[in-house]
Amino acid sequence: MIKLFISSVQQEFATERRELVAYIRQDAVLGRFFDPFLFEELPAKDVSAEQAYLSEVADSDVYLGLLGEKYGNEDAKGVSPTEREYDKATENHKYRIVLIKTAAQRHPKENAFIGRVEQDVVRNTFCSVEEMKSAVYAALVYYLILKGYLHYAPFDATLHQEASIGDLDSEKIRWWTGMAREKRNFPLAYSDDNIHKILSSLHLISEDERVSNAALLLFAKDPQLWFVSSTVKCVHFYGTKIQKPLVTMEIFGGTVFEVVDQAVAFVMSRIDSRVGERTESAQVDIQHELPVQAVTEAIVNAVVHRDYRSNGSVQVMLFKDRLEVWNPGRLPKGMTIKKLNGEHTSLPVNPLLANPVYLAGYIEQVGTGTNDLIDRCVDMGLRKPEFRQDEGFSVVLWRKTGKETGKETGKETGKETGKETNSVECVDVHVLKLLEIVGKHTINVIEMMKGIGLKGGDNFRKNYLNPALRDGFLAMLYPDNPKRKGQAYYLTQKGLKIIEQKKED
Repeated sequence: MIKLFISSVQQEFATERRELVAYIRQDAVLGRFFDPFLFEELPAKDVSAEQAYLSEVADSDVYLGLLGEKYGNEDAKGVSPTEREYDKATENHKYRIVLIKTAAQRHPKENAFIGRVEQDVVRNTFCSVEEMKSAVYAALVYYLILKGYLHYAPFDATLHQEASIGDLDSEKIRWWTGMAREKRNFPLAYSDDNIHKILSSLHLISEDERVSNAALLLFAKDPQLWFVSSTVKCVHFYGTKIQKPLVTMEIFGGTVFEVVDQAVAFVMSRIDSRVGERTESAQVDIQHELPVQAVTEAIVNAVVHRDYRSNGSVQVMLFKDRLEVWNPGRLPKGMTIKKLNGEHTSLPVNPLLANPVYLAGYIEQVGTGTNDLIDRCVDMGLRKPEFRQDEGFSVVLWRKTGKETGKETGKETGKETGKETNSVECVDVHVLKLLEIVGKHTINVIEMMKGIGLKGGDNFRKNYLNPALRDGFLAMLYPDNPKRKGQAYYLTQKGLKIIEQKKED
């Protein structure tokens, strides 16, 4: 067994220490290889506490440090046991893993200790116990692969036999780093010299620059070159059954982030929406038939937790009465449909893939996604979402039926804005031009301005963007965060109808 020494201020991390040890011992993979050590489990011995824990560090194979707000009790030289343990692990050339808990403020000596640690090892941050478990799992699986204990690793952790760091797109890594720093205070800044360090902190690359399958799905120049089925198939049906004719069908490729964004835009542009009141920030409030957060959560879960060894692809199917998101995969061992409907621990199928997605803000909090999805739908007065496990796993979000589907949405929107805008003749020429440029795509402001031939942002917003948002033709991909980096826009169902009318005319 591989001895794992867990180091932290015991009082501050009492819960984390206890739950982490139980998690490692119960996990099918980690429990087979690791024997976690906690000082509080050590039987009484006729030696000093300092001698005992330092002896255990020297005797261990892997050092795992949890650092937080407190520095801990200091010895005669003003050094805490946690820092002594770290120094002993360093002195004895132990494999070191360090996780830092997010904190508003820290003890000055703890800050100094963390600063020193950051110079030695790549570390990760966490907020909750579930995030800590996920990070520890990823780090320990990486260790097992690195040391040759695991020859058949989980799909996302497996190092690809042919790909290398040269197959990754530095611009995609730059974008991700910016998102992770903004959303989760990711500690590393992007630079060309920092790419290896960033990937190493996520356990996505080996020392000889071989990259994992997760790295390719996240950052490859062409992910489908390596994994043909890593696309998302989106279909819009006329009725409530899978049958032709179809309203439309599209297959989206790209990185995990790109296929999620495109699939979410596909759904949100084809369900009903209405324009609400203008917010204090002068942004137009677009109210969708389905909560965008729930749609995003369902699609992200399907993409991140699917079985990538399967030849099937994720399918997003929009029916008259529901949205179904299906993926080729099964629930992890120990997880049930019943547990998904209540409080449950996070058991990611692809933890090395899930962690960067969380850090980029695509998953709000590890382990709470399905609960948030249910709450958002129920709060809108929708029927409770369903989870189904058959040949694959699917999530069903129910739409409202009859008059509740918003068939009167266009009229209501026109009434609220003071004019009827359901026909091409009533649409402002500037807005119509913008709608034609956007079409069935999801594009950002720069792309829209380039298509129109404008350089002045004020003119563009005044005559094109704001009127299109106000009249319900255009919607934001991230309505809850208008200034979000990577914000993009797509046509609503109402906007698509105007374009169709224009083509017919």
